[in-house]
Amino acid sequence: MSKSVIVIVIILLIGGMFGCSSYNGLVQKDETVNEAWSKVQSQYQRRADLIPNLVNTVKGAADFERGTLTDVINARAKATSIQLNADQLTPENMQKFQAAQDQLGGALSRLLVSVERYPDLKANQNFLELQAQLEGTENRIAVARNDFNTTVKDYNQSVRTFPNAIFAGIFGFHVKGFFEASQAAQNAPTVQF
Repeated sequence: MSKSVIVIVIILLIGGMFGCSSYNGLVQKDETVNEAWSKVQSQYQRRADLIPNLVNTVKGAADFERGTLTDVINARAKATSIQLNADQLTPENMQKFQAAQDQLGGALSRLLVSVERYPDLKANQNFLELQAQLEGTENRIAVARNDFNTTVKDYNQSVRTFPNAIFAGIFGFHVKGFFEASQAAQNAPTVQF
């Protein structure tokens, strides 16, 4: 064998080993993003599961405004109807998902603010417990979203940096979308009694 053939074989072997290493690293980071996304979805599902109990408690304890309850129920239905799997985490899909979740959060905020008019409900132990669980869930959602964004950042850096970008393009790894604050989140809510 000539030296040029040996050099070409060595270069191909090194390139193949590096390609395998890059591919395996991208798969590992992709799976980390998938895991983080499932944790986000789990927390949103926890919130969605608590809402019917909250609505029923409010209905039972007060002669409540039906429009507010209907808004919460409809927003929950819309938020739970948008299901993204890890392959669909494009920036556009993330915006749609977040918009539905923001609508639900806004409806819940209006519900909790308007509950202030019902002293019996505010003292109801079931309501207080559900309210505390919702608050804890919102905190868990925030943590899960932050963790998700951290893993997406790491993944996106790997997909976009050279020479991984070459292998990412060949093997079909694409940039994932982040959770971003909605425009509505830029303004603090006003609470009036």
